[in-house]
Amino acid sequence: MDRLGSRCPLSGCPRPSVLLCLLILTASFLTYPMLRTLSQQLLSVVTGSYVSGTYSIVFVNCPNEQIARDIARAILDKKLTASVNILPKASSLYYWNGEIEEATEILLLIKTKTSKVHMLSSYIRLVHPFEIPEVFSLPMDQGDVHYLKWLEEGMEEE
Repeated sequence: MDRLGSRCPLSGCPRPSVLLCLLILTASFLTYPMLRTLSQQLLSVVTGSYVSGTYSIVFVNCPNEQIARDIARAILDKKLTASVNILPKASSLYYWNGEIEEATEILLLIKTKTSKVHMLSSYIRLVHPFEIPEVFSLPMDQGDVHYLKWLEEGMEEE
């Protein structure tokens, strides 16, 4: 006599334990970024030190200063960042539609939590006038503890 759950009524159906393992693996994979962020924050709180990669700098090029200011104000209002630098007149050369293009652009340096980079990038893609906006980030390796605390406080939801 077979044990309960050792056979599935449908032929070729995997055992429930295999399905459970697959479900756990999938859930672990999907929640890893959130769990990593939470563990970094816990370590930071317990040790009082900065954990490399908790914050990031996001780079975004804009076609003019007005659009750069509009994007900066919008992401500040949405608490996706606490600080944006607007750097004027960056010369850009790039391929577009098989041709080398040249433009003068305005560079945004956006300081944010690494956990907010995905939301920030999605929002910028929605409001940016470029078909494919340049949005990329680099994790902060080190930083002044007081400045990073200020960044954190500036992004807290009210």
